[in-house]
Amino acid sequence: MTRLIIRWLVNALGILLISFLPGIDVDRFSTLLIAALALGLLNTLVKPVLFWLTLPVTVLTLGIFYLVLNGAMLWLAAWLVDGFSVAGPVHAIVGALVLSVYSLLTGWVAKDDD
Repeated sequence: MTRLIIRWLVNALGILLISFLPGIDVDRFSTLLIAALALGLLNTLVKPVLFWLTLPVTVLTLGIFYLVLNGAMLWLAAWLVDGFSVAGPVHAIVGALVLSVYSLLTGWVAKDDD
């Protein structure tokens, strides 16, 4: 349970990081935590279904469409959470790219040994 809370807070810090990009805004800290929770739930529940539905496009684009899917999850989280906004699809894709790099780096540092 502690690992889950730490991961949630690390993801909230990632959203804080991308909020410094133009077109992505978070109005307060509580919104940041809710947005991290929403994004985590979307990535757990919705993204796998969309991944399988868009797999042919992802293969045809050599995996680049997966970045669009990540951007869509970020944009959907912004649509669901009041106080968290993403200006458009390009901002969502750029934010998702930065968030992916951030997650990769924090994953290397944390190294889940489970």
